[in-house]
Amino acid sequence: MNRRFVEALSVFLLFLLFCTAAAADIVTQWNEKGHATLSAERIVGGAGPSRTMAMLHGAMFDAAKEVDSPSKEAAVHAAARGVLAGMYPKQAPALNAAFEAAIAAVAPGPARDSGIASGERAASAMLKARENDGMNSANEYRPVTTPGEYVSTSLPVMSHVAKVKPFVMPTVSRFRPGAAPPLDSAQWARDYNETKEWGGVSSTKRTADQTDAGKFWVLTGIVAWNEAARQLAISKPMPLTESLRLFAQLNAAIFDATVAVFDAKYTYNRWRPITAIRNGDLHKVSTIQRDPSWMPIIDTPMHPEYPCAHCTIDGAAGVVLKSYFGSGTLPEFTLTFDGMPGVKRRYTSIDQLEEEVSMARIWGGVHFRTSNEVGHLLGKQVGEYVLANYAK
Repeated sequence: MNRRFVEALSVFLLFLLFCTAAAADIVTQWNEKGHATLSAERIVGGAGPSRTMAMLHGAMFDAAKEVDSPSKEAAVHAAARGVLAGMYPKQAPALNAAFEAAIAAVAPGPARDSGIASGERAASAMLKARENDGMNSANEYRPVTTPGEYVSTSLPVMSHVAKVKPFVMPTVSRFRPGAAPPLDSAQWARDYNETKEWGGVSSTKRTADQTDAGKFWVLTGIVAWNEAARQLAISKPMPLTESLRLFAQLNAAIFDATVAVFDAKYTYNRWRPITAIRNGDLHKVSTIQRDPSWMPIIDTPMHPEYPCAHCTIDGAAGVVLKSYFGSGTLPEFTLTFDGMPGVKRRYTSIDQLEEEVSMARIWGGVHFRTSNEVGHLLGKQVGEYVLANYAK
């Protein structure tokens, strides 16, 4: 297909997005556009996607806070376009088209002009504030090896985390947890055997649904929790300012949870199940047995095991969403994953989603139970801190 035609079609579809009446408000529309921009740029993994979304929604909140109600929508549109186009210049034509379609729905005049100016200032300020935040620091990870001996040549993700500036926390180590269980402890033996038995490709303990969940939750937290938040926000409409605050706090919490968990990962440098289980004969616990060919059902992420990143992000995002929508039964919301076309996972509470993700990382064969529990607690601490100190 002709490249120019594809680009023109993309611009047209964005125009329709903002011209067509929809249940979503302008905040959720720009949230979707943020994820579409990341997808177009093929940015996945690590803290990059959550940084983008935190910057996007932080600028949108700041822009609207500066102006009176008639100007707020214009401010939001300008801030969103400014952040995304500033970060990803190749996407500027599509982003400009989306902005023009959106701003056309705002009555022309001094109020709109004032809002646009506020949004542009907020976007510039956000881009400037994060310009030297450490996210682009060099990956200087030094593989552990004996001279001349082969080791894996793939460098791990986010090994430069100590240089990264959080959004709200004072440092990445603000809530650093203690170490993982000792390798001669009963707790470690329990964790080891559980993941070995439930997370391997040849496990006979998992149900079909548990296997599907294990494979589904390759899906990253930044995508999943924003998708859940959009659906919940549509089911429970809120004033513009509250919607802006929700997504600003949610994405700041996800980013800070991400850097917090990577700080802990590289502090403790704990091995993954595939390494531990294939080296089971090196353990000093009688209840641990080696499986030389053990494989997890999903690919093992390229960073240390402890704590669980999915679980940390879940803890942070869950705290934020429960503060807006409650911890009880909610209207059903669904999540999808591009890697499993046609599959929908269904939920009626935040707790249900958090529990499934935690167990799915065991069923997937990439985490241990203690790591999940510690990660979830770490995430809750981050989420509570963000709620208390950001987007007030």
